Amino acid sequence: MPSAPPEPSGVDLARVALRAAKEQARARGDAVAQKKQARRGGLRSGARADGRDPMALGAAINRLITERGWEAPAAVGGVMGRWPQIVGDDLAKHCVPQKYDEDERVLTVQCDSTAWATQLRLLAPQLVARLNEDLGHGTVKLLKVLGPGGPPRRFGPLRAPGSTGPGDTYG
Repeated sequence: MPSAPPEPSGVDLARVALRAAKEQARARGDAVAQKKQARRGGLRSGARADGRDPMALGAAINRLITERGWEAPAAVGGVMGRWPQIVGDDLAKHCVPQKYDEDERVLTVQCDSTAWATQLRLLAPQLVARLNEDLGHGTVKLLKVLGPGGPPRRFGPLRAPGSTGPGDTYG
């Protein structure tokens, strides 16, 4: 039975409403500017800045992130880049963030051994609190910890049908 998507919180609803209001204001401004240009006889270059002027790459990327509503995924991507500073060098050597599910607000982390996966599971509440400190309240609700992937399962004369291999190392 699939779980219902989480209800948006007040902060999320405010962000959506603010984004919609900004888009409506921008659309009204663009319509007025187009009417003025039509009255003047078409497009002309002027001394004042307008939407056709070139912009710095960083500003263009920030504008795109804001327009598309990618603030949370971009912030989590920044955390993935700063992973060693957040969790410490020892843990970062053995545990690597894999993906972030924005809908479920789950950060998936894969560890290179079951011992490190167990250690990370024990530290998960503190780590989620630390991540939410950096990203904003409720950005990460759950830390999903995966153990090592293990080698591909091969079939052969010494393998029992349905065997999953040594669970001690790859479980």
